[in-house]
Amino acid sequence: MCGIVGYVGREHKAVDVLVDGLRRLEYRGYDSAGVAILEGGSIEVRRAKGKLVNLEGTLREKPLQGHCGIGHTRWATHGKPSERNAHPHRAGGVVIVHNGIIENYRELRAALEGRGAAIESDTDTELIAHLIDERVRAGKDLLTAVRESCHDLVGSYALAAISDAAPDTVVTAKNGGSPIIVGQGEKQAFLASDIPAVLPYTRDIVSLHDGDFAVLTEDGIQVCDIDGRPIDREFSVVQWDPVSAEKGGYDHFMQKEIFEQPRAITDTIGTRVNEAEQDVDLDGIQFEKAWLDDCQGVTLVACGTSYYASLLGKYMIEQIAGIPCEVDLASEFRYRKPIVGPRRLVIPVSQSGETADTLAALEEAKGQGARILAICNVRESTIARASDDVLYTQAGPEIGVASTKAFVTQAVALYLIALKLGIVRELLSREEIRKRLHDAMRLPRMVEGVLELDETILGVARKYFKAQDFLFLGRGIMFPIAMEGALKLKEISYIHAEGYAAGEMKHGPIALIDENMPVVCIATRGELHDKLVSNLEQVRARDGQVIALASTGDAEIAEKANDVFYVDDLGDYLTSILAVVPLQLLAYHIATLKGTDVDQPRNLAKSVTVE
Repeated sequence: MCGIVGYVGREHKAVDVLVDGLRRLEYRGYDSAGVAILEGGSIEVRRAKGKLVNLEGTLREKPLQGHCGIGHTRWATHGKPSERNAHPHRAGGVVIVHNGIIENYRELRAALEGRGAAIESDTDTELIAHLIDERVRAGKDLLTAVRESCHDLVGSYALAAISDAAPDTVVTAKNGGSPIIVGQGEKQAFLASDIPAVLPYTRDIVSLHDGDFAVLTEDGIQVCDIDGRPIDREFSVVQWDPVSAEKGGYDHFMQKEIFEQPRAITDTIGTRVNEAEQDVDLDGIQFEKAWLDDCQGVTLVACGTSYYASLLGKYMIEQIAGIPCEVDLASEFRYRKPIVGPRRLVIPVSQSGETADTLAALEEAKGQGARILAICNVRESTIARASDDVLYTQAGPEIGVASTKAFVTQAVALYLIALKLGIVRELLSREEIRKRLHDAMRLPRMVEGVLELDETILGVARKYFKAQDFLFLGRGIMFPIAMEGALKLKEISYIHAEGYAAGEMKHGPIALIDENMPVVCIATRGELHDKLVSNLEQVRARDGQVIALASTGDAEIAEKANDVFYVDDLGDYLTSILAVVPLQLLAYHIATLKGTDVDQPRNLAKSVTVE
């Protein structure tokens, strides 16, 4: 989950590139940060506990001038957040940064200490530096030392190393779910955990695969395998505008990304919807009717926000395509000994395409012969490369740790998949296909309309931001929206919040309701509308403070709720996407009123690349 960045070249001072890159990667971790720069034949290290601003203060006091270096922003795994445990870590003349978890670190530490190594931190990363340093001192070049040291590692890693014995050279390696990209420019080379870190400097990017090593010098980048054999990895040109990774006048990245959702949905739909031919083109992904009719079912695997998007997908796939669908938390999937096979479609859903638990679930399903269709946002990510097919969301870079536009684009992608499966299975009438495709095309503009509620929602947030607990209620397809709304609030405001199926309220949670408990009821029109209104009345009867989300024109709700947000109706499935937007804004405004760090909430990281 940590962020890594590296640079070698004469165009810039290394420290400027590294700190700029770390600023763009700070969403990946902000327990500590550090840089290491080669200066005059030796390596200088600067580290600081806490956010990047603390490291910047250290660098002002003790500036660095070299043109080759590595940097790191940490999300703690081994060892508490502290300057002592902050990266980079040094052993002799070798300094490294690392993202991932080394599973055999206890054995490695015992062996190194037995050979006389003095271990100064609690991290698994420092052990790698000692392994590399032993080999460099034995006369091995840096690449060979890194390659041979990686033979000793069990676990996942993305690492970068520099050595005072290898001037103007950075060596990087990747294995497991921790991403590394490398980029090249004129007489300079870059590496990072994510594309936005290098976008201001280059768009010529390649993602390293598991088992890849790369040597970065001013003269270029050479990729090889663990035995040192050269590998030809093709560079691609990133189309993202660097400005899209900046705040663009908004107070927070999360706020910007909420308001980018109409554009993100438009890009995700793209040319995939063909209203003239009444069909969906999933970027050439093909399904045969006979295979689908014989399909035993669809399994969606995901974590966090992507899990709730997958729950929406379950409703869509079962009801539109008529195929049984189950949803698993990826972190539990392989441990329950799932039964899948060649007649099952498994859909891993991940914003980054690097989520460790989701990747492990994918590999479990693939090992049993299932067909894998991934939904993710990052091209050439590990999950994308491991899948049979990929449907990319087109959300663009999402910097805020609490996911917003990734959620809605995942839901749209699942809707398109459900439609395609239903069309191939010939379950939908021409009129139904026409309406559903037309509704999809209307969705971005309708989200724009929901965003106009922003000031109204801010006013409601001012009434409730001091509450200590929230309850979110929904029924049917709105139950996942209730859970997602609760997740957003707890992630960024640190208010305890629960998303509940409204019908289950009287089986326990109703005991919590009193005049101090705000209850968000998602009461849009649908076949369960009357039942939800009944649940709402049960809340009011116990003096609960009701914030209702209702369909435009539903005057009855205003009489039963303390506050109401209205959204237009867009059918059974797409209205759920409209409904999540006010809940994102409510969480955002409550968090800003409480003064929490909206973009970098405590203890969280954007891309969870460890178990």
